[in-house]
Amino acid sequence: MRTSDFDYSLPAEQIAQHPLPDRAASRLLVLERATGAIRHLHFRDIVDLIPPGDVLVLNTSRVIPARLHGTREAGAAAEILLVRELPDGTWLAMGHPGGKLKPGRRVTFGSDSAVEIVDVLGGGLRRVRFIGSLGAHATLAKYGEVPLPPYINRPPTAADRERYQTVYAEHDGSVAAPTAGLHFTTALLDRVRARGVTIASLDLHVGPGTFKPVETDDLGAHPMHPEVFEVPAQTAAIIKKQRGAGGAVWAVGTTVVRALESPADGGETSLFIHPPFEFKVVDRLITNFHLPRSTLLMLVCAFGGYEMVMAAYAEAVKEGYRFYSYGDAMVVV
Repeated sequence: MRTSDFDYSLPAEQIAQHPLPDRAASRLLVLERATGAIRHLHFRDIVDLIPPGDVLVLNTSRVIPARLHGTREAGAAAEILLVRELPDGTWLAMGHPGGKLKPGRRVTFGSDSAVEIVDVLGGGLRRVRFIGSLGAHATLAKYGEVPLPPYINRPPTAADRERYQTVYAEHDGSVAAPTAGLHFTTALLDRVRARGVTIASLDLHVGPGTFKPVETDDLGAHPMHPEVFEVPAQTAAIIKKQRGAGGAVWAVGTTVVRALESPADGGETSLFIHPPFEFKVVDRLITNFHLPRSTLLMLVCAFGGYEMVMAAYAEAVKEGYRFYSYGDAMVVV
């Protein structure tokens, strides 16, 4: 398959710019792989779709306020987007304007904090070091901004700090939300548990590569940014036990799919899932609607079948669904 096979048209007004007041009020498109049938529900109805004995797997990574606005030595504006901390205390980051942020240059955020560019790496990445009286984490707390996706055409608000975060987020590390989980409320998860569904968790820290379009028409030539993940032994044991008893594994989001289908239980993964792909762990997928030509859409097509998923997207566009991070959801069963 070619990258151009994963294109589709979307009216700009269907790109959600704000979340709904009620997380669970989002619409839910249900795609049945066995028949290609489509149903239109609301996300709160997900409880009725998951049978007792199945496993719902969540990504508990927490979004950090990773975007920092500062100034270069000459006073011009600059932006740093942190990706992740490295073992030596430096950070992987992306910067703008890229051509100006060379090794030795500094970006200052206030009288108490700045970063110095240490190395320029490939793929738009840099290694930076925090300097000043504040450390990295204190700098993020004081100056950091929620890194809303580029298709949300407004500055972040105080409300985004809570809303662009799942209610079950625990471990800092993501620069983008695992958005399928944004629809769950604590009450909805309680209803899922009460139904007899086991809830398990893992961490995959989402990097900025999640928004990187596939720019080559040859899928095999696309470089995936590695992302750090961990599947706890308890989660692996739960999945093995429940599957052995006939239960299905429901992945909440493409990040959970990539973590569970990666060959190890932790470390870094650069797994690029696209058709054809043999899924060994995940049986059902809850996900949002994704950008054209994106690796996320390709993963969903690999899971649900290319023709059926693209037909479901066309149906969602026709029916006025809200798209992307703050938009509606679909489930592939």
